[in-house]
Amino acid sequence: MRIFCASIATETNTFSPLRTDFSDFKESFYAPPGQHPVTPTLCSAVFTEARLRAAKEGWDLIEGTATWAEPGGLVNRETYENLRDEVLGQLRAALPVDAVILGLHGAMVAQGYLDCEGDLIARIREIVGPDVIIGTSFDPHSHLTALRVNNADIIVAFKEFPHTDFVETGRSVVDLVLRTLRGEITPTKAVFDCHMIEVLPTSREPMRSFIDRAKALEGTGDILSVSFIHGFMAGDVPDLGAKVIVTTNNNPTEARETAETLGHELFGFRGTTRPSFVTPDVALDQALASDANDAKPIVLTDVWDNPGGGVPGDSTILLRAVMARGLRDFAVGTVWDPMAVRICISAGEGATLPLRFGGKTGAHAGAPIDAEVRVKTIRRDSWQYFGDSIVPLGDCAVIELPGGGEVILNSNRSQSFDPSLFSNMGIDPTAKKYLFIKSTNHFYDAFAKIAGEIIYVDVHGPYPSDPKTNGYRHVTRLLWPIVDDPFAAKAS
Repeated sequence: MRIFCASIATETNTFSPLRTDFSDFKESFYAPPGQHPVTPTLCSAVFTEARLRAAKEGWDLIEGTATWAEPGGLVNRETYENLRDEVLGQLRAALPVDAVILGLHGAMVAQGYLDCEGDLIARIREIVGPDVIIGTSFDPHSHLTALRVNNADIIVAFKEFPHTDFVETGRSVVDLVLRTLRGEITPTKAVFDCHMIEVLPTSREPMRSFIDRAKALEGTGDILSVSFIHGFMAGDVPDLGAKVIVTTNNNPTEARETAETLGHELFGFRGTTRPSFVTPDVALDQALASDANDAKPIVLTDVWDNPGGGVPGDSTILLRAVMARGLRDFAVGTVWDPMAVRICISAGEGATLPLRFGGKTGAHAGAPIDAEVRVKTIRRDSWQYFGDSIVPLGDCAVIELPGGGEVILNSNRSQSFDPSLFSNMGIDPTAKKYLFIKSTNHFYDAFAKIAGEIIYVDVHGPYPSDPKTNGYRHVTRLLWPIVDDPFAAKAS
């Protein structure tokens, strides 16, 4: 048995002031054939899982390129086409194969391509023909298109948000592909369009119990897999929005009925799923008045200046409010500013200098901050954990502000996943009264273990956070909350 594996992944914010090219993939993660590390990345866990099964069972795994770029703006057309054609060329060289396994994100948009993953899967189908099995993993913050559903046999998305189950998802894709090849199952898929776009964290109710019940369905009756596509609010594409995909063992009726039942239930959660997002002033009032355990830090997360959503991550709005309140015992992780990092490296650890940092990439992230700072720590090629994966932060500097707070400046954009982003820079996160981070919910699993309280801060900026006012050009389907009840509107 011969199986080809590849991964091209990023998440595209079509409203972002940034643009994405090959240098962004190279900076974040680029592994040519055979060079994928032993640890998985968010979208390439199919590699490490396929290696384990191939070594155990004795079949041939042919590895193609695996690459990932930190979420950003539109992908340069030449970059996408070159990466796509690189993988397609590797596949042609590997023929004949019995299956193709892909690790994709599902929200990549390039210049001239609204559906990069659909384009890639369709071209793979053209090469391998109708009988070769194609399986792929997706991030739930993606866009599920007919082109993908019609050309892939197996589609499994991470169930958890934060995505703590990305390795489990890679394992599921590999297992279902192998079972199909061995004639044990005949995958049959059904999709239900929920006609909504919402933030759906599974770390809290009602999503927590919903996901647990969906997991329990797998393995009952003929149900092989249940996946939920949350959609990616910042992607202006025709298939934006939440969908349910159910795969059964040759039982289309059960697939369709299960997807429809779960889809209507998910639609019923609209407006109730996200945590309370509060303004910076309210958040700081709440933090200052908090009776949280003094031995544990209060974590305040800037949910919209989140590089994981494709924005720069250099907003100064919340930090300015913190400085105006005179807070002292805090750490910020992170503010993206490669130029300021370079200046700090030139100055050296222990140096004091006037520094302008943050607020460089757009008009909606606040003005740069000018301060007399002390360079406390320099780290080349710093990083943080995200579950089993290693996330690069690039060269970083910790600066001390005049009031006593500390700010990590990073040169590789990344959201805040794990307290290791602080500890790797010499900051003990548990010793701080306040930790300011940038993430919508991926931080939750790791930071909840050390936090006395978590506050979600709604700082309006470059992220398109309100579907009613985002001004989508490519979305023509009826979606909540743009329409109060899309199903009723369709029926009328």
